[in-house]
Amino acid sequence: MQNDLAPQLSPQDLADLTTWRRQMHQAPDLSGDEGATALAVSAALARLHPSQIVTGLGGHGVAAVFAGQAPGPTVMIRAELDGLPIPEAAGPDHISRNPGKAHLCGHDGHMAVLMGVARLLSRQPPAKGRVILLFQPAEENGAGAAAVLADPAFAALRPDWAFALHNMPGLPLGQVQVAAGPANCASVGLRIQLSGRTAHAATPQTGISPANALARLIPALTALGPGGDLAPDFRLVTLTHARLGEPAFGISPGEAEVWATLRTLQDAHMADLRAQAVALAQSVAEAERLTLSLSWLDDFAACSNDPAAVAHIQAVTDWQDPEGPMRASEDFGRFRRPQTQSAMFLLGAGAATPALHSPDYDFPDELIGQGATIFSRIIRNILG
Repeated sequence: MQNDLAPQLSPQDLADLTTWRRQMHQAPDLSGDEGATALAVSAALARLHPSQIVTGLGGHGVAAVFAGQAPGPTVMIRAELDGLPIPEAAGPDHISRNPGKAHLCGHDGHMAVLMGVARLLSRQPPAKGRVILLFQPAEENGAGAAAVLADPAFAALRPDWAFALHNMPGLPLGQVQVAAGPANCASVGLRIQLSGRTAHAATPQTGISPANALARLIPALTALGPGGDLAPDFRLVTLTHARLGEPAFGISPGEAEVWATLRTLQDAHMADLRAQAVALAQSVAEAERLTLSLSWLDDFAACSNDPAAVAHIQAVTDWQDPEGPMRASEDFGRFRRPQTQSAMFLLGAGAATPALHSPDYDFPDELIGQGATIFSRIIRNILG
C-alpha cells in the first residue's frame, strides 16, 4: 500500500458522521422518491462550502464540486441515496421510522463515507482539477445512473475518473477486494402479460384461458438461462412472480402474467437473451391465441472495472482479489465510458454480518473512516 500524507478524519468527525449516518438510516426514501434525503445531503454539504452544489441530477441527485487552483482531471466519487421497500427488523436504536422502507443495502453508510470525504476536501481542496462527490438517486431499480448521465446538467461535470465502493457482508471487516474486468452482472426484469377471454368454469371452452401458456412459459424461460459458473457466456433466468386469473372457483381465467429476471455477465449476451425471451413469449402467445404485452424494468448494465482505475485503488489499500464477479447488479457500471475510467471496490462488512437486503442488516459505522480515507488517498494521488 502506498504511504501518503492524505488528511485523516478526527474522532469528532467520526462521531458526527456516525450520528448523521444513523439519522439517514432512520429516514430512508425509495428509488425515485429521495427528495427528503437529497435535502438532508445538500444541507450537510452546504456547511462544508464546496465550490458548487448541483441538485436535481437525474431526479433527486446531488453533486458537490471541490475545485483546485490549477487545471487538471476531474475525479468523481459516487454514493447512492435510496433505500429498499423492505420492513426493517427490530434491533438498532436508529431503526427506520418510515414503515416498509429501510436502508438494508448500506447506502446510508456510503453517503456517510462521501460526507467524510467532503469534510476532508473542505480543509484541503485538491491542488488541481476537480473532485465531484455524486449522491446518486435510484440505484436499486437501475434507473439512477442512466438518468444522471442523460441530465444536461451532468455534461459540465463529466469525470475523467469515477470510483465507488460497496460494503460486502461475508468479507472480514475492512477487507478490500478489487480486480480489473467484470465486476457485476447485467440484469433486467421482464414482465409478460397474457390476455385471453374469461368464461364460466363450467364451460371453459367458450373462453380463451392463458393457463396452458403460463405452464409452457415457466420452464421454457428458465431453460434460456440455466445459470452455472460465471463464465463469459453465463446467463441466468430467474422466475420471480406468476399470476393466473382471479382467486375464484367459478371463473375460467382470461389473463395471466409472469415476471422473470434475466442476468448475464456481459451486455452483448444480454441483448441476445432478451431477443430469445421475446421470441419465446411471442411464439407461445400466438399458439395459444392470446394477446401479448411485454415490459422491461430494473435495467442494469454490466459493471466492468477499468484496469487503470483499479490500479489507483490498489495503490492505496491492502487489497485482495475477489473470488470473481458478483451475480448481483450495480448501475455504477454505466459511468464507465470512453472518457471515464471507473472502478468499484468491495469493503468487507464482517464475516458474520447479515446479508445485504436482509431485514436485520445495518451498515458498520467502523467503515466510515476507512472508506473516506481510501477515497481521499485516491484523490490525492491523482490530483495532488
